[in-house]
Amino acid sequence: MRKKVTKAIFPVAGMGTRFLPATKSVPKEIMTLVDRPLVQYAIDEARAAGIKEFIFVTSRGKGALEDYFDLAPQLEQELRKKGKTELLEILKSTNMDSGAIAYVRQHKALGLGHAVWCARRLIGNEPFAVMLPDDVIAADKPCLQQMVEAYAETGGNMVAAMEVAPERASSYGVLDISEDDGQLVKVKGMVEKPPAGEAPSNLAVIGRYILSPSVLQNLNKMKSGSGGEIQLTDAIAQDIANENNVHGYRFRGQRFDCGSKSGFLQATVSFGLAREELRDDLRTYLKSIMLDGDT
Repeated sequence: MRKKVTKAIFPVAGMGTRFLPATKSVPKEIMTLVDRPLVQYAIDEARAAGIKEFIFVTSRGKGALEDYFDLAPQLEQELRKKGKTELLEILKSTNMDSGAIAYVRQHKALGLGHAVWCARRLIGNEPFAVMLPDDVIAADKPCLQQMVEAYAETGGNMVAAMEVAPERASSYGVLDISEDDGQLVKVKGMVEKPPAGEAPSNLAVIGRYILSPSVLQNLNKMKSGSGGEIQLTDAIAQDIANENNVHGYRFRGQRFDCGSKSGFLQATVSFGLAREELRDDLRTYLKSIMLDGDT
């Protein structure tokens, strides 16, 4: 019987330079999408998938991120005193039980593979998920939950995948496919940011992974890859050579790249329109500015 995936790594050590000056004092991961920080969307998705242990790989200056998941007794007391029970429940949903969350420091920015490797002692010999909060996915069934259900059948390693325009493939890790069953693809190779025109397919890896502990063993070798960084893609590709046990999963949902300004704005509009209490006012405003642009 396969072990359940109950641990997830959240690499959040990046400085968020694309969002300066905001990220000078505010970690990018707690920038708000409508009224929830990016990291809250990732946590909620992980919880829906059955994750019980949350491991954050952080760096200097991320104290506000740690505080976000802590209790706020004074605020709770004030909300309770004023009878604001709905806000109190929203606040409680951000709390993490003692022992459920752990923080590991990445002292040098050596790449995603290195960030995952930093959490190796907390993973042990168990399968684990990796979630990048920058990738926010709107879906009826959360993306990681979809993957966990598929993983129960396949085991091994699984990466979330989506089709991208060929000219954009050089910005992603790209799958080389041996079998395509529609939702699932069998992977025979992975290439990190291939040169323009040389991608093996247009199926790109995005920020959701379910990995076996053997990937951590591959990362122990600490070989630099694309951009001089230690790439997680390379460690997964090594598992293809060793075990031939990697699948790509075409998830159902819409992914927003909230690590970019345009992606963050697109997500804000989309998630705003999805909220019943905001939809009418936002739609009216968007129609008005579109009309102004036509004149």
